[in-house]
Amino acid sequence: MLRLNRVKKEYKGFQLDCTLEVQKGRVTGLIGKNGAGKSTTFKAVLGLIGVDGGSIEIFGKPLNKIGVRDKEEIGVVMSDAGFSGYLTIRDLVPMLRNLYTDFQEEEFLRRCREFQLPLNKKIKDFSTGMKRKLQVLAALTHKARLLILDEPTAGLDVIARDELLDMLRAYMEQEDRAILVSSHISSDLEGLCDDIYMINDGKIILYEETDVLLDNYGILKLTDEQYEKLDKKHILRHKKEEFGYSCLTDERQFYQENYPDAAVEKGTIDELILMMIRGKA
Repeated sequence: MLRLNRVKKEYKGFQLDCTLEVQKGRVTGLIGKNGAGKSTTFKAVLGLIGVDGGSIEIFGKPLNKIGVRDKEEIGVVMSDAGFSGYLTIRDLVPMLRNLYTDFQEEEFLRRCREFQLPLNKKIKDFSTGMKRKLQVLAALTHKARLLILDEPTAGLDVIARDELLDMLRAYMEQEDRAILVSSHISSDLEGLCDDIYMINDGKIILYEETDVLLDNYGILKLTDEQYEKLDKKHILRHKKEEFGYSCLTDERQFYQENYPDAAVEKGTIDELILMMIRGKA
C-alpha cells in the first residue's frame, strides 16, 4: 500500500533518511520523540514537501503518478493542520461531498452527533479534542483504502480515545485497507498496530512486529556485579543507573531462564523508546 525507500529530506540541523513499508491489511505505527522525523515523513508521503532523494510509492505507483482518484482513497489527519476555524460542520459537508466521490454524508453526520460535535458551531470554538475527532471522522468516511494518521488521538480524553480506536479497528475489518499511524500514547499503539517502526534523528533505528515487542522484549535491572558477568549477546542497549545498569533485550526469556537472580521486566513501548534513544549500544 505504501513504500518509502531511502527517502531523504535535509533541513538545517536535521536530515531524514527513511525506509519503511505499510502492507495491505496491516496497521503500522511510527514512534519516536518529538522532532525525530515523524511529521516530516508524513508530509513527504503526502507530497506536502519535496524530497532530496529516494522513492515513495502509494498503491504500487510512484508518488508523482498518483492521480485525483488515488488521492481520494487516502484519508489524512495531520497533527499541525485542520479545517478552517470559520467553518461549521454544516459548511463542511458540501465541501467534503465535492471533494470525495464516495463521501458517506449520512455516516459522517451520524458519527458527528455520536461524538457530540455541534453542527452549527464554528470550528475555531471547538476544543482541541473536538477538532481532532472531526478530522478523524472526515478521514474515515469517504471509503479510503489508506489512512495516514499523525497523532490522531492527541487531545482526546480516555473515553473518546477508546471510541476512536474502536472505529479504526472496525475500519480495518474490511479487506484492502491499511493504516500508518503515529502517536505518543504508547498504549494506543500496543492495542492497535501490527508492526512498529522507531525513528530517531531522521533514521529508522528499529522495526519489529508489535506482538514480538510485547512478548520477547524486556528490561533487565542489574547491579554492577551482575552486569559484568552478563552474557550480552542479546542486549540491544544499556544505560548506567544509580543502582547499576538497565539493559534492553529482545530475548527476555533467555535472561529469565539463565539469570534467575536478575530482575527482568516486561518492557513497555515507552521504556523501549527511552532505552533505544538514551541507552548505549
